[in-house]
Amino acid sequence: MSSARRLGLINQHISPVMAERTLSGKVAIVSGSSSGIGAAIVRELTARGAHTVVNYPFPGLKAEAEAVIASLPSPSIAVEADMGTLSASQTLVDAAVLQWGKVDIVVNCVALAVNKPFEEQTLEDWDRLVNINGRGTFLLTQASLAHLTKGTGRIVNIVSISGRGPPPNQTIYAGTKGMVDSFTKCWAKELPPKYGCTVNAVSPGPTKTEGFAAAGEEQMRILQPIIDQTPVGPRMAEPDEIAFAVAFLCEERARWINGAHIVASGGLFID
Repeated sequence: MSSARRLGLINQHISPVMAERTLSGKVAIVSGSSSGIGAAIVRELTARGAHTVVNYPFPGLKAEAEAVIASLPSPSIAVEADMGTLSASQTLVDAAVLQWGKVDIVVNCVALAVNKPFEEQTLEDWDRLVNINGRGTFLLTQASLAHLTKGTGRIVNIVSISGRGPPPNQTIYAGTKGMVDSFTKCWAKELPPKYGCTVNAVSPGPTKTEGFAAAGEEQMRILQPIIDQTPVGPRMAEPDEIAFAVAFLCEERARWINGAHIVASGGLFID
């Protein structure tokens, strides 16, 4: 049985519970959002009334992004931008500003993982993961600041419990997530005085996504005993459970939460 089928990912999309439209009129950019946790975040934000930029990296994933758009209750746009390139971040910001004239929420969700023994990880792996996971987050946040709504802006970085409690075979991935963890701490001190925003992070544990399924049977052999020890229940998270934590941080009533790191792992990792 394939990893994707075992995780129940075949033709499965979970819609968020009907929410109050507390983010009505807000504009959100969510990188890496045509599938997985990113798509769940888009669904949660739009259920609360936000307009979203749904990001996909390659032309071959346009239909996937458009399918996400078709499922959303608020007007949103799909934008092709490979977050491993230097121009992608500005492309996303320009699209949001052209469509709605502002940016209220930035969710740095894009990420790529490589699961290999340390000896087998390559410089090519290094460049791909550092450029997408680290540099992509850096550049999208930087490009958004000029258009971020002063006083109510929200920046949320999707980190990972691998950034603080990594399993074997994730040297580069865990390193990039540690980088984004540090970005969050630095920006939470530096950016709010200038832009009136908040900067927070959400760290998922193992989550039922296409990307996690692609980790392969060997990595699942390593991870399954760890997942089985999750205190709340021996299972992976559903993407919408991560999305709820992100949307909470984007609410107006979360305005005094800054520099927080919410670990959404069912207690699998407790710092």
